[in-house]
Order: sequence, then structure tokens, then C-alpha cells
Amino acid sequence: MRNIPTLIGFSAVVMWSALAVLTAASGTMPPFQLSAICFLIGSLIGLAAMIRKPARFKAFRQPVKVWALGLFGLFGYHFLYFTALRNAPAVEAGLIAYMWPLLIVVGSALLPGERLGWHHVVGALMGLAGTALILMRGAQGEFGGGSLLGYGAAALCALTWSAYSLISRRFGAISTDVIVGFCMISAVLSALCHLLLETTIWPDTSGQWVAVLGLGLGPVGLAFYAWDYGVKKGDIQVLGVASYAAPLLSTLILILFGHGQASVSILVACLLITGGAFLAAKDFLRGKAKP
Repeated sequence: MRNIPTLIGFSAVVMWSALAVLTAASGTMPPFQLSAICFLIGSLIGLAAMIRKPARFKAFRQPVKVWALGLFGLFGYHFLYFTALRNAPAVEAGLIAYMWPLLIVVGSALLPGERLGWHHVVGALMGLAGTALILMRGAQGEFGGGSLLGYGAAALCALTWSAYSLISRRFGAISTDVIVGFCMISAVLSALCHLLLETTIWPDTSGQWVAVLGLGLGPVGLAFYAWDYGVKKGDIQVLGVASYAAPLLSTLILILFGHGQASVSILVACLLITGGAFLAAKDFLRGKAKP
């Protein structure tokens, strides 16, 4: 049954919802430097688990196309995301980049053994509407101030992560342990980009270091392992729609920590996102999940 893997995959969405508040709390460390440290922490998490069973290192014996997928997904997405944020307003860039859940739901119809139902499409569109409401609220409903490079990079973000997730499904027989290698490669490439493009800035306080550690343990660490397992073994259509909960949860966390204010638009967005997720997951909730 796919219930447990689907729930494990959804735990990644919950962890990603803490990305914004932890990033805000991490200080002014440049993005590639922060990415390198977080990916390093993420790889150490996996290595610690694998050391207990050395046979698990066989997961690193993969063809080039598998390593290329990891490079494309983890490093490629973050590279494009940082490029988007540097060349377009964060809210607008985020709105475009967060098209990936919808692309996953629609693209899943192309996978063997999957079928796209009307409830998946309607649920995904409801989630997209709720996400747009949250993000456009921060931009006062206006686009502007960015470049075609920034908006284009954001669009490629959405295509990259949705494609990575869907293609990962085709490599369902490959152990999630391979994510350790993906994180290691991404850490090295992020470090190289930092050395070439950025000035090193270290956290000023212990609280900022804790935030960096939290990012590496959760949103840029354990979340990748949970997501990989979920998209390979769980219901990828339900996961795609449930991913819309990330911007909602992120907004609620930011409000809780004093970085925003509750409003009617937040309530409407909550209803759209949760309603869409329940609609798309109706078979899953009724115990009719595919074996």
C-alpha cells in the first residue's frame, strides 16, 4: 500500500514549510555558502545512517544518468532559485517557482500505471489559487521590478523540481540512500559557486548557527530523503497537490514568529489549499489508495 510512503513524503512538505523562517533567522550568509553548508549537513545525516550498515554503500554504484538526475534536481533547482531571487522580487519569483506541484500532478498522468482524474486537476488548481493568493498578497497584486532572467529562472525552477520528482519515480528501484551522494555533489558544487561568486559571511550569533543547523537537518536535509521515498513508493498525485500546503504552512509560521499578520486572504487561501488537497486525495482518504 502507498499510504505510509505518501505520509513520509508529505513530511518533506512540512519540513520545507520551515525554510523561510529558518532562512530569515540564519543571518546574511550568501545563498551558495548557506547551500553548501546545508547540503553538507544533509549528506552527513545519510552517511551516519549508512555507516551502521556498510552494505548500504552499494547504493552509490549507479550509472551516470542517475547521478546526473541528482545534480539536475538538487543543485540545479537551488541554482535557478537563487538566480531568480537575485533578478526578480522574491514574492513574484516564488509564485512562478511554486508551479511545480501542479506540474507534478498533471505530469503524473504520463507515468506507467497512473491515471489523472478530474479531482486531481481541480484540486491542483484550487491549491494553485490559494498559493497565488498568499504570494500575491505580499506583492499587493502587482508584478514588476524584475527581469526576464529572474522570471525565466523561476519558471525553470518549477520545471526542474517537477521533472526531477517525476523522473525519480521511474528510478523507483534505486535506494533512497543515493540521496546522500546527491547532497555531497550539491555541497561541493555550491561551495565552488560560493568561492567564485560570493564573499564569505559567517553567522554573528549562536541563534543564527542554530538556524543554519536547522536548515541542514530539515528543509535542506531530511526533507530530500523523505521526498525521494515518497515519490518513489507513495501516491505521487496526492503528494503533488499536498505540496501546496508548504507555502500555507510557511506563511502561518512566519505570522506566528511575527513576520506577518493574519488576514481574511490567509483564511481564504487556507480553505482553497486544504480543500484542494482533500479533493485530490479523496481516494487515499477513503482507503482506496492504489497498491
